[in-house]
Amino acid sequence: MNQHPTALVSKKAEIGENVSIGAFSIIEDDVIIGDGCIIDTHVSIKSGTRLGKNIKIFHGSAIGGPPQDLKYAGEKTELFVGDNTILREFVDLNRGTVAHGKTEIGKNCLFMAYAHAAHDCTVGDNVILANGAQMGGHVEIGDWAIIGGMACIHQFCRIGEQVMMGACFKATQDIMPYTLAAGYPLQCMGVNAIGLKRRGFTQATINSLKTVFRILISKKYTTPEAVKKIEDEIEMIPEVDRVLEFIKSSKRGVTK
Repeated sequence: MNQHPTALVSKKAEIGENVSIGAFSIIEDDVIIGDGCIIDTHVSIKSGTRLGKNIKIFHGSAIGGPPQDLKYAGEKTELFVGDNTILREFVDLNRGTVAHGKTEIGKNCLFMAYAHAAHDCTVGDNVILANGAQMGGHVEIGDWAIIGGMACIHQFCRIGEQVMMGACFKATQDIMPYTLAAGYPLQCMGVNAIGLKRRGFTQATINSLKTVFRILISKKYTTPEAVKKIEDEIEMIPEVDRVLEFIKSSKRGVTK
């Protein structure tokens, strides 16, 4: 371990091999840091934090702090961050509450400066939160989603996989997988076609999804009517089935 002499690292923390800890950073008890992690200057890593391998945490980040929830009474909870994730300057990640017990950030994610994940959030792999994006408690974000700068996500909302949510917008309902979301109030703007092409989705799949979302966002149908029409008329490829499953399991309703 390469530890700056001004860093404070608890002897009760588990530190992997080839870890670098910068000046004035503080690592508390009951912290696990995997091999190859780089901790920059003035970083705070609180008890209950579990970091995977090859994570980079930049200056001033606050990792694993207690939930900003008045119901929290000091229970032992955790924060997990997956391998190869990058947390830029002043990122703030909170531990879970007893409701879920943990906050989970996936592998290969990028949280840009000042991004925030509140208690009990679940973030998939390869997710990007741009500068200042904010997540309320219990938010779920699927794999490969991209959240624009200064965007806000209401507590208990779900953001589906492969979503692109524009900067400075506010989500108060679930955002369906594979979609673009923007506007005031937030709307489904159609399929995230460019993102899907970049990740190897076929044109046939993208075309099927375009047909599905034209039906879903049409003012001619209620959401149950649109789902029924899709089930009756559209081939149930896995991506279409996933969209319908997401809608049926939504508790806050979906952005249309």
